Order: sequence, then C-alpha cells, then structure tokens
Amino acid sequence: MKMTKLFMTLIICLCFFTMALAQEKEVIIKIDTLSKDVFMLTGQGGNIGIYVGESNVFMIDDQFERLSDKIKSAISTLTDQPISFLFNTHMHGDHTGGNAKFNSKATTVVAHDNVRKSLEERLANDQKLDKKILPEVSFSDDITFYDGDETILAFHVHNAHTDGDAIVYFLNNNVLHMGDTYFSGRYPYIDIKSGGSVVGYIKAQKKALLLINNETKIIPGHGRPSNKTELAAYIAILEDIKSKVEKEINAGKSLEEVKNNANLLSAYDSTHGNGFINPERIREIFYTSLKQD
Repeated sequence: MKMTKLFMTLIICLCFFTMALAQEKEVIIKIDTLSKDVFMLTGQGGNIGIYVGESNVFMIDDQFERLSDKIKSAISTLTDQPISFLFNTHMHGDHTGGNAKFNSKATTVVAHDNVRKSLEERLANDQKLDKKILPEVSFSDDITFYDGDETILAFHVHNAHTDGDAIVYFLNNNVLHMGDTYFSGRYPYIDIKSGGSVVGYIKAQKKALLLINNETKIIPGHGRPSNKTELAAYIAILEDIKSKVEKEINAGKSLEEVKNNANLLSAYDSTHGNGFINPERIREIFYTSLKQD
C-alpha cells in the first residue's frame, strides 16, 4: 500500500512538472510595432514597452525571470544595442520579475521610490533573490529622459493600481505606456493592500486622457494596444461601476450582498469579466476600496 501511494505521488508530481514545462514552452513573445521607434512585447505577465532610440534603448517592465532569455531574444530582432534603461511601472512580479536578469553595467533600473521600497521588502523576505532586482535610480513625482529628438516623460500617479505606479509617455513617437493603471478590454486589478484605490485609479486614467490625442497609441499593462477613444470609454465604465457600488453602500448593503449580486454589473460582465478579475472579484474590489475612502 505504501509503495502504491508513493508511486501515485510520483506520478502526480511528474504530471505537474510536465504541465509546468509545457506552459513555459507555450509562451511566445509577440511583437507589435506601435511607431517608428516603439514596440510592445506580449508574453506572460505585464506588457513590455521597447524604445529603440538614436543613442539608447529604453525598456519598460520585464515580466517573469524565467522568460528573460526569450524576451532578450525578441529584443535582439529589434536592435543589437544594449538596453540603457529598464523602467518598472510598479512593483508586481509580472512586471519586475526579470530585473536581475536585465540589470547590468550597461543597464540602469529606474522606478518610483515606493517600488524600490517594496522590492527591498521582497528582498529582505527572500534571501534567494538577487540584489540586482532593486532599482538604482528612483524618483518621487516625475523624471524625464532625453534621446536625440525624443523626450520620454515618466510621472507618478498616486494610489491607483498600487502606491508606486508610473506612466511613461514617448512624446515624439506619441506612445503612452500605462502599466497596470489600464487593463484594456477587461476588469482591472486594483491592489488595495499595496496602496491602490478605485478613486486613484480613475484619476490616473483621467490624467492620461488629458495628455494624449486621437493618434496616441496606448500600451496597457494587460490586453491589446489601445487608444484615446477606448480609454475614454473604459473610464466611463469604471465611473458607472463606482456609482452603482456606491449606491449599494449607501443603501446599507454588505460586502457579501454586493459580491453575490450578479445583476449589478451585468452590462459589463460579458465584455470585461473574462480576464484575471472576474465579475464577483471586481464587485468586491470596488466595494472594499470605496468603503475605505
């Protein structure tokens, strides 16, 4: 009997290992050309932005460590120049997991102050992590990079997806990378425990909307490339969800009642509720955040 149980355990472990390998092999890094110099890389995790400039290559986010070689291979089809700057839009692992693999003498990692603080905590709690995950340069409100005729503006948006979000705008290429302050075509994840909030999330998107025009290409944190019209429609949806949940709160409804009310956001569930955040979870996120405000 013991041998049978041991054999079954080994079979199960082997199955999980095989599935994990299969999932990794299935990840293909796809490249979208958004402008003359800016590209979006999609794989597993947050969308990556690549700017190939006159003097520098500028990279935004890096997904997971295990995908670093694949990502480097994809970038090599765009340029043979080294990456000068790696910019983290926030601290989550699907955007910073490859930091140590990309951080080098040629590459400087840049992020908001709160991103460095979060990664320092992660490093303190996991001694196996490489110190190269930490940004060497951090900023509080905004930072600007210059490369030939291109100006790259990066600015902090407060308490949106997290407490350390930054949006990056390539002025001449007219491309905006919003990180996880925008989940194109799906409900957003707002990390309340890490300083995110519904109010801050909507404010961040409205700030982005003021910056861009009808020709701007948007790189969302997740989802396909987007534009100003789609972002404006997304904001309207979030504001409507906010209004609906606030009415439930003002009516004295409990979190469980709102979570279980499948009709509350039915107008958007079929179009936006099929991603990482399902309809029940988005009702919970909005209720929890709005109750705190």
